[in-house]
Amino acid sequence: MGIVNVTPDSFFPESRTTSTDDAIARGREHFARGADVVDVGGESTRPGASPVSEADELARVIPVVAGLAGHGEVSVNTQKEAVARAAVAEGARIVNDESCTLMALAGELGVGYVAMHRLHPTITPGDATYGDVLAEVSAFLGDAAARARAAGVGRLWLDPGIGFNKTTAHNLALLARLDDLVALAAHFDASVLVGTSRKRFLGGLGATPLAVEDRLEGSLASEAWAMLCGVDLVRVHDVAPAIYARELIARPLSRVGP
Repeated sequence: MGIVNVTPDSFFPESRTTSTDDAIARGREHFARGADVVDVGGESTRPGASPVSEADELARVIPVVAGLAGHGEVSVNTQKEAVARAAVAEGARIVNDESCTLMALAGELGVGYVAMHRLHPTITPGDATYGDVLAEVSAFLGDAAARARAAGVGRLWLDPGIGFNKTTAHNLALLARLDDLVALAAHFDASVLVGTSRKRFLGGLGATPLAVEDRLEGSLASEAWAMLCGVDLVRVHDVAPAIYARELIARPLSRVGP
C-alpha cells in the first residue's frame, strides 16, 4: 500500500504533496512501481498535527482519488464519514479508518475496510499504558472485526496501529507477535495491515538516533518481518524497495543462485 499524503505537515517531509497534480503523479508512480493499493489521505495524524476541516479535507482528497481510481485500487485514509462517502463515489474501494468508527459506512457502500487500533488521539506515547499490549490490542481488534462483519463489511484488514499511542517497547512487542494478530484476523476471515514506514520508534533502536530521512533500512526490515509473519498489506512510503523485499522473500531459497 503506497502512501499519498495530500498534506503540508505529514511527519515525513518527502511524502508531502501540496497540489492535486503532484499527488496524482505520486500515486501513479506508486502504481507504476508495483503498489497493489494507493492510500490517499488529506489530514496528518502525527502527534501534534492540526485538525483539518471537513471542507478542506474534501478539497484535498477527492480530486486525487478521482485522478487515481482509473489506474489501480485506491483507498481513502480518513476519519470523516463525508470524506469516505465522497471518495467511494469517486472510485475508492477501501476505507482506511484510523478512528475505527466507519465500518457501518463501508458495509453500506460495499467497500473494503481497515480497522485500526488507537487510543484517544490526545494521549501521547509516553502516557499510554497497557497491562498487556498484545492482549488489549487483540481484544480491541477482535471487537472491531465482529462489528465490521455485523455491518456487512466484505474485505477486512486489522491494523494494530504501530506508532499510535504506543511506546517503542509497545511497538516492538506487537511486531514480535504479529503471527498472533494474523491468527486473530484469520478467525474473522480477515487479514492484517501493518504500517511501520519511517516511524519514530525505528529511529531510536540503534546507538545514534536517526532522522526520518535515515529510516529506510529500519522500515524495510520491519516490513519484511511483517511479510514473513503473514501480514497481507504493508503501508509504505518507499514502494520500490518494499516490492523488491517482497520479491526476495517470495523466491524459494532453493532457487537462489550464487
